[in-house]
Amino acid sequence: MGVNKVAGYSQRGQLGAAGWWGGSHLGAAHTWGAAPPPGTWPELLVDSGWVAGKRVHWHRRSHCSRGAMGPGCASVLGWLLLAQAALQATGGRPCDAKDFGHGSLVCACSATYCDTLDPLVLPAPGSYVKYESSKAGKRLERSEGSFQHNAKSPDFHLTLDTTQRYQKVKGFGGSITDAAAINIQSLSKAAQNHLLRSYFSEEGIEYNLVRVPMASTDFSIRLYTYADAEGDFELRHFNLTEEDTHMKIPILQAAQAVAKRPLSLYASPWTSPVWMKTNGAMTGRGTLKGSPGDKYHRAWAKYFVRFLDEYAKHNLTFWAVTAGNEPTAGEIVFYPFQCLGFSPEHQRDFIAQDLGPALANSSHRHVQLIILDDQRVMLPYWAEVNLNNYVTGWTDWNLALDMEGGPNWSKNYVDSPVIVDSSKDVFYKQPMFYHLGHFSKFIPEGSQRVGLAVSKKCHRCDLEHSAFLRPDGAVVLVVLNRSPMDVSFGVSDPHVGFIEAVAPSDSIQTFLWKQPA
Repeated sequence: MGVNKVAGYSQRGQLGAAGWWGGSHLGAAHTWGAAPPPGTWPELLVDSGWVAGKRVHWHRRSHCSRGAMGPGCASVLGWLLLAQAALQATGGRPCDAKDFGHGSLVCACSATYCDTLDPLVLPAPGSYVKYESSKAGKRLERSEGSFQHNAKSPDFHLTLDTTQRYQKVKGFGGSITDAAAINIQSLSKAAQNHLLRSYFSEEGIEYNLVRVPMASTDFSIRLYTYADAEGDFELRHFNLTEEDTHMKIPILQAAQAVAKRPLSLYASPWTSPVWMKTNGAMTGRGTLKGSPGDKYHRAWAKYFVRFLDEYAKHNLTFWAVTAGNEPTAGEIVFYPFQCLGFSPEHQRDFIAQDLGPALANSSHRHVQLIILDDQRVMLPYWAEVNLNNYVTGWTDWNLALDMEGGPNWSKNYVDSPVIVDSSKDVFYKQPMFYHLGHFSKFIPEGSQRVGLAVSKKCHRCDLEHSAFLRPDGAVVLVVLNRSPMDVSFGVSDPHVGFIEAVAPSDSIQTFLWKQPA
């Protein structure tokens, strides 16, 4: 799920801006050194490879530096699905729509009200259910329809082929940074509950991945690590901070309490303690002192284990850790916030000689190791050292930010699916929140991407789409129309029948149906 972000380019947007729908490409990549095109959002990606005989996952996430309340930051994810044709519309509590004059709507939530979704119920055989969101104002609006046995061939036609099997999905989620925790806890308890239920519960978009920073990031209000005592190679003074015990840990526990799906937590460090670093600072160009296998590298590996130990005392266990956030950032002179530099070879040897053995010899030997937690521009070079594989998930950045896009000690303000206005005890769910929900809610862990053949008779009717087979045997199809015009299309499932559909302009749709047993 690796890092796709343009840090340092704040480009603050406007609350409810419609960049979510148009002007972006599925799979568009952002890299350092240039501001992202308006309304773009990088694809989700997880790769995997092998290091020293151990399975190593590559991770990629979005940081979408579009500015707080910014253009929905997103035609998200390297996958998309399909559908349309509706009858009776149903659903949970409707969106309390607010228009801030920037092209689309946000949904306001407070202590007393928040929009919800009904728990997913698969339709009867021969029927399908469709969820639709649009620039025009629909937000995961549910409708049902029936498959047809005879239909005219549309100009744009998708044919499902479940015999073609690709990668299995790990999941979708976001990050509980210090900033996210500060914003969530700035709300009343009732509003906090609505926010967490919106992300994690059956009445929300059911995230199942949560990224947890190990100590501070730029989205903190101060710089700190867990072992700042000089020369403490045995980490006798290692301690979690109030940011963990009073903020992130209680929020993680509350998220687990409202989630029906198991949450997979994974942790990432931004920097080692300064006494371990060549430049003696948390920011700027610097890496670990010494070389893999020495006391500095062993101490840094032990730091990971101690973090996992301390969180385990709060009944929080982790699915994975990353070997370090953006290792190439630490190769940049005057880099503006926390970083720790690694070349692919250096990180490989650190994992093989230090981090891998430290995890394997601890009570956390089940924890997966994620590498290439970095900009995708670096993927080809890292792939020369580690074998590239396939996309399996997506993790967004901060779960919630304030009206400025922070707090952020380095003023690297960005956007977020949820924006909090603590002065009013309200939070706003932006268009990208619902866009992400078209994937996270309907494509659970273990779903597998399947074949989808495309035939097209017109040059202008273009849609982005992807299909999956869920563990319960249901088919999921997502279709995105980024164009300013409606597009008619058809969907064929040889085992079920045919759907005649229309993708409205600037819309995303998710279809679900059962196949015969």
